[in-house]
Amino acid sequence: MTCYGRHNRRHHRYDRRDLGLLLLRLGTGGVLAAHGTQKLFGWFGGHGLEGTGAFMESVGYEPGKASATASGLAETGGGVLLALGLATPAAGAAAAGAMAGATAVHAPNGFFNASGGYEYAATLGLAAAGLAVAGPGRLSLDHALGHVVDRGWMVPAALAGTAAVTALVVGARNRRVRERQQGTQEPLFEE
Repeated sequence: MTCYGRHNRRHHRYDRRDLGLLLLRLGTGGVLAAHGTQKLFGWFGGHGLEGTGAFMESVGYEPGKASATASGLAETGGGVLLALGLATPAAGAAAAGAMAGATAVHAPNGFFNASGGYEYAATLGLAAAGLAVAGPGRLSLDHALGHVVDRGWMVPAALAGTAAVTALVVGARNRRVRERQQGTQEPLFEE
């Protein structure tokens, strides 16, 4: 068999990398989509936009309902698109941005999820970002459609755009939390 024959045949077969990316996309995307639908629709024991909006407001993301909508759409949309392997750079970046916002909320509790820490959110965010960088593999809609929404230049553009927006949103949230804490601080001396 010639080199061309082996090379050509390999491009028509799926390898373990493609299968691994498919499993990672389905698992990460499925979990993200489920969490997003909790926020948006109250599915799977979630609180819907009203309840999630009230929570978002309580942890410094204002306005709460708009923050819940943005987070829910990033998780649901990013998760579904990751699972399908469609628009992978944008999908992974959106989901990673939402998880960075969740990480900021959980960071004061330390790393481990059992203590309310950021372990879970960070893991989902890193998996989503990793998929944005690695690509969806050949078992994906991106591959089937000729990668029209999965170009190499889209990866840094999506990640940089999401990082900028996330930094602004999380920065504003952190400022509000600090202001609240300063406003409720107990007096140092009794009068």
